[in-house]
Amino acid sequence: MATHELKPNDFDESCIFCLVAHNRDEETTVIKQDKELVCFKDIFPAAPHHYLVVPRKHIVSCKSLNRRSISLVERMANLGKEVLRDQGITDMKDVRLGFHQPPFISVDHLHLHVLAPASQISSCMEYKFTPGTDRFIISP
Repeated sequence: MATHELKPNDFDESCIFCLVAHNRDEETTVIKQDKELVCFKDIFPAAPHHYLVVPRKHIVSCKSLNRRSISLVERMANLGKEVLRDQGITDMKDVRLGFHQPPFISVDHLHLHVLAPASQISSCMEYKFTPGTDRFIISP
């Protein structure tokens, strides 16, 4: 369990990503984390490296974000890139970072998809990760 105190709306007991973010899911291996964010492998990878970065605080989706959230999104992207570098990915031009937006999300907890190499995204999954579509919003 996290050492910081949670406010009532910060944690949803029924949310699998909240469980992962607070070390309450025994099946998911956290790759990297800090006091605010957690990164782990996507269970349905669309590329050789496909990770999810989630905030520990329960935020429903990218539709819940506003201008004050810019630094959170930047920190999420930075953690994702750190994980890629840790995994030996050096070509940051062949990386895709982004969010699905409702109704195209499977878990109602904000999560940044981190995929590399983007050139190797599975052809049957490419439609889910195409930048500039309503389905996938890219991160800075």
